[in-house]
Amino acid sequence: MFIQKATYTEVCPNNTDDVYGFGSLLTLVKLLTDVHLRNVLLRLESSLDQFPVTKLYEKYGPPETIPITRRDRKPLTSHAPAEAVTPVCLGENPENLSLSDVRVLLSDFGEAFKPLSEVRRGKDCRTPLAMRPPEARFESEAPLSFSADIWSLAVAIWEVLGMKAIFSSEFVTEDDVASQQIDVLGPMPSKWWERWDERAQFFEGNGRPKGGRQVWPPLEEAFEEGIQKYRRKRKAGEFDKEETTAILDLIRRMLAFLPEERPSIEEVLKSEWMVKWAFPDFESFNTNT
Repeated sequence: MFIQKATYTEVCPNNTDDVYGFGSLLTLVKLLTDVHLRNVLLRLESSLDQFPVTKLYEKYGPPETIPITRRDRKPLTSHAPAEAVTPVCLGENPENLSLSDVRVLLSDFGEAFKPLSEVRRGKDCRTPLAMRPPEARFESEAPLSFSADIWSLAVAIWEVLGMKAIFSSEFVTEDDVASQQIDVLGPMPSKWWERWDERAQFFEGNGRPKGGRQVWPPLEEAFEEGIQKYRRKRKAGEFDKEETTAILDLIRRMLAFLPEERPSIEEVLKSEWMVKWAFPDFESFNTNT
């Protein structure tokens, strides 16, 4: 089961959130530039390795496949599969998981590369739109760097903490996501704004959102609506004022529009929230399991 499914199905207690996210994501961010929760899985019981395929099919049904087609209707290239297999949930419901059940498995290294020795430009970024850093769109010819991971990691941390994503991933375009980023974080750099021809679809000339469209809440309001409200409702442990301030400070710095203004992973690990809350919870988990 991938962690995104768990977090969208049930808000977990604070400690479990930290274990899910920071034991895995902080390792993942050092390894590849494709950070999102669909690449972080919960390991199944080892007994399934000895489970006969016939019994597996009896319990869960045979694999369901869908054909792969190109949007331009051209023939598939030789490296592309003809079919995709839809996922099946083999694990427990998230609300039934305890800390001792959590065993993280990192997956999908197909997009991994080393920015220090290999160049991949923003236009070739394949991270899902909602997690994709804005420089992939507005500096499309510039090489991606580790700072792209910092943006994606911030989005993943947000999803782990609450029930509502900070940016939508449902039926959106690059322009939709760009408008959401501005709604949540404030104005983008002027050089990007001026070259964004589609901005008139979402904003007036003075930068105010156009009437009649959904306007995403600013960061502090989004935290209350997408994280705190659900945690109170599910009795999963609301963040107090001090921790909330530390979380929002870190997330805002990680979601700086310009990649050079984002903290390094070393600075993220030394941030107030990591030092005072996330790591102590994670260390407590390791001690008790």
